[in-house]
Amino acid sequence: MQIDIRTDGSVTPIRQTFAHIARRLGADKPATRYQEAMYDLQPVTSFHYRPLWQPQYELYDARRTRVTMQDWYALKDPRQFFYGSYVNARARQQETMEKNVEFVDKRGLLSTLPTEVRELLTTGVVPLRHVEWAANMSNASITGYGFGSAITQAAMYHTMDRLAIAQYLTRIGLLIGDKEAVDQAKTAWLEDMAWQPLRHAVEDLMVRDDWFELHVAQNLVLDGLLYPLVYQQFDARLSSASPAFSLVTDFMSAWYAETARWVDATVKTAAQESAQNAAVIGEFAYGWLDRCTHALSPLAHKLFGADADAELAKTVDALGKRLGGIGLARQYRSTP
Repeated sequence: MQIDIRTDGSVTPIRQTFAHIARRLGADKPATRYQEAMYDLQPVTSFHYRPLWQPQYELYDARRTRVTMQDWYALKDPRQFFYGSYVNARARQQETMEKNVEFVDKRGLLSTLPTEVRELLTTGVVPLRHVEWAANMSNASITGYGFGSAITQAAMYHTMDRLAIAQYLTRIGLLIGDKEAVDQAKTAWLEDMAWQPLRHAVEDLMVRDDWFELHVAQNLVLDGLLYPLVYQQFDARLSSASPAFSLVTDFMSAWYAETARWVDATVKTAAQESAQNAAVIGEFAYGWLDRCTHALSPLAHKLFGADADAELAKTVDALGKRLGGIGLARQYRSTP
């Protein structure tokens, strides 16, 4: 007896997605993996207790920021990262970075640079690992106190990215001069006056109460100045002598271009929600733009010497255009 096994293509699913997704998209519309992993995951009812350290708030509370949204899930990630797609993307980038680091290490491309260049990298770039660690902590705060899983899950991915960048910068220090270079970079962070205004600024960021202000100040403004200044303009200056720095910071350059899309999308959506939001976020952005410009000036002079003012002005002008492009304007107070 012969048995033929066939599939019946006429079977249709009873439901396309989960009920909470169907309430947003419609019962007959299939959801993407990103939508299923992002929408309405945060609890909003039936809390059993308030935070003991802040009893004026619920465990998840939209009042933790001056920004208001009718629907916090409008702050979507244009990359549509959920855990699986995020991990796969970073795994591919990690493979590339490992090859780059191995290439530089085998040929001693950093350790054989001229002494003055190695010194500049050690005390002018490697201390940025401490900035990245602070950014890790700040984005962890956004994850913990933000409202709506649309923004908080993306902030958690951002948190882990900053830890990875801090580790890459540590490896750069090890490639330049082993543990001695890393220790020298730590001393520069703690004692070199070129770093103290920036250190002061990032430590102030770590204690901000308004999580959306923290998102704007760290991920939009400080990164919007620091990354072009170091990983584009300073990199271009070094690349004429050696490609080594470009190879070991390739992830930082690609990562900044990618994550800027998420930062811009969330800030623009929030600013477009209302004139009040636009005013509040503009206050955040331009207030921190002034603070961070001042904080980066000594570092720019360390990296660029006589060209520092021009190089820093270039990044400030570019960020100013970016802020205007996402609907933010400087707020001027009228005098009586």
